[in-house]
Amino acid sequence: MSDIVFITGNQHKADYLAKWLNVPIAHRKLDLDEIQSLDLRIVVEDKARRAYDMIGGTVLVEDVSLRFDALGQLPGTFVKWFIQEIGTERMCRMLDNQPTRCALAAICYCLYDGKTMHFFESSMCGVIADHPRGHKGFGWDEIFISDGMDKTRAELDDDEQMRTSMRHEAQDQLRAFLTQPK
Repeated sequence: MSDIVFITGNQHKADYLAKWLNVPIAHRKLDLDEIQSLDLRIVVEDKARRAYDMIGGTVLVEDVSLRFDALGQLPGTFVKWFIQEIGTERMCRMLDNQPTRCALAAICYCLYDGKTMHFFESSMCGVIADHPRGHKGFGWDEIFISDGMDKTRAELDDDEQMRTSMRHEAQDQLRAFLTQPK
């Protein structure tokens, strides 16, 4: 598969992915309407189809989910909107007086060539911090503490980030797929 276009408006994310994969990948920002679903795979599948229809070539899309056990599947795939609307401090407050602060973070990439969809997924368990901490990373990194850690993802140094990244696990799957003999 050549001429893959990574659909993202985040230049840093695009540069990071190309570096991690060691494969040149173009990127493009598209305004895609996202369907309302708590199923991460359904969201990325729909995004991939919409992006392919707009570009007419092979696309790579990704999305993330952060589920709080005490809230069922929420915020889930809507985590970006929760952060924008109420912020991470209020997200922490949502779990005060709940029986658990446990959470599941997940990422899903979808590569679509107009015929076949390939999914590359990873997840990690953890807990939501009492308050946001740290300044590295983005999104919900300042409130998520991976199992076995005592720091939020935003407090981890680069080595700790690399060793515990669900994003890297999914990207490793993608890299293996892209570099396998055809």
